[in-house]
Amino acid sequence: MNEKLIEKLEPELLWKNFHLLTRTPRPSHHEEAVQQLLMGFASGLGLEVERDEPGNVIVRKPATPGMEDRKGVILQGHLDMVPQANTGSSHDFTRDPIQTRIEEDWVHAEGTTLGADNGIGVAAAMAVLESTDLLHGPIEALFTSNEEDGMGGAFGLAPGLLKGDILVNMDSEDEGVLCIGCAGGANVNSELPYRAEHTEEGMTAFSLSVTGLKGGHSGVDIHRGRGNANKLLFRFIGQVQNACGLRLAGVNGGSLRNAIPREAFATILVPTENESRLKQLLQEWQAVYADELSQTDAGVLLSLQPEAVPNQCMDAVSQQKLLDLVGACPHGVIRMSDSFPGLVETSTNLAIVKTEDGFIRVFNLVRSSVNSARDMVCESIQSLFSLAGAETTFDGHYPGWQPNPDSPVLKTTLEAYRECFGSEAEIGGIHAGLECGILGATYPRWDMISFGPTIRYPHSPDERVQISSVARFWELLARVLESTPEKG
Repeated sequence: MNEKLIEKLEPELLWKNFHLLTRTPRPSHHEEAVQQLLMGFASGLGLEVERDEPGNVIVRKPATPGMEDRKGVILQGHLDMVPQANTGSSHDFTRDPIQTRIEEDWVHAEGTTLGADNGIGVAAAMAVLESTDLLHGPIEALFTSNEEDGMGGAFGLAPGLLKGDILVNMDSEDEGVLCIGCAGGANVNSELPYRAEHTEEGMTAFSLSVTGLKGGHSGVDIHRGRGNANKLLFRFIGQVQNACGLRLAGVNGGSLRNAIPREAFATILVPTENESRLKQLLQEWQAVYADELSQTDAGVLLSLQPEAVPNQCMDAVSQQKLLDLVGACPHGVIRMSDSFPGLVETSTNLAIVKTEDGFIRVFNLVRSSVNSARDMVCESIQSLFSLAGAETTFDGHYPGWQPNPDSPVLKTTLEAYRECFGSEAEIGGIHAGLECGILGATYPRWDMISFGPTIRYPHSPDERVQISSVARFWELLARVLESTPEKG
């Protein structure tokens, strides 16, 4: 463990603040501690600070002398992080600090998400606020709340609260790529009642689990071909139910809409005389999954653990409906972008499948940079589930951010990148829900851009951030602030 070295990385001011954030619990919906941290941080610097009703924190810093006539810049990042931990971890994201380590050019966490998404962006804004040697015009730092589970802070931001002209979002994850567009999204919520019936005599119960998958961000990692634990779990159940007389008592697969499901669990029952057959088939399908996912998810593990026999199980008709629905429900890339080669345009994540209170509940997250395509996939999922008699609702719609290739801040940032590194930055988009689309709807006059360091495998315990890319990100940010044009 060498987490104290984090504070000594360069740029030291940024890494010091990131280390402070790793010590401050901040999962979505539990951001009180980090809000208080930032309020105290800004007050300690003598800066104007406020927290609005949705929980956003806004800090204002005057221009450095001689830069008062420059356009105002809003530095924007989100406060919350995705709480994901490896199986067996006792980490409490509402209380425990993130334990970090350095391996070569990367910072990792110990068995949990790191929170570089978007802690590096927040730390960079804090470093700008704290710095005494940067040149910049008027600065407003906007730290939004609950980005990872609904973007509540961005949706709740009041018009007129911020006075700047340029938004620099720092939630991108590929250094050297200037993002000028992002996907919008929507939640698809399906619910199907099922009938429970008494468990027959002579049954043996097991906890069936799919674990060991990498998971990842349901936007930026959706094209990587990783296993979906829900799909794998129900595929196995469907293949063995007739051979083993398998009955399903309950399921709990996936945990977050915006994370590709890494784990899924089911309570199953089989006649005791079929126990050995079940275990044999489990070994066979373990080999199938290991072969299929050898390049993308080599750690996949299909396992059984004995469990007390429950009094009730799902009736056979409902069980078959559930198997058919999960088997047919789309997951993954639907269409690639025509505007940005190699970028996903439309996708869907079969995120959560669970039974509770007599209902089967399935939650999908659909993303697209084309709103009509997003809506088409939502309606397709609704049509599928309606065939089984399920009710489906939509919520959490948020717009995409439409690219503006003639953006003045894009021109400024391209030139700044060229000056800093002697090479050309790439212009692109991201298949994730940056808050720019929402914020731009409230503040349509803003000129917006997004850039950041290189972060890999966000929303999973494999999350890591590249140290050298953070230094380049900071250098670019400083040059952009110095190059902000005059008003008028």
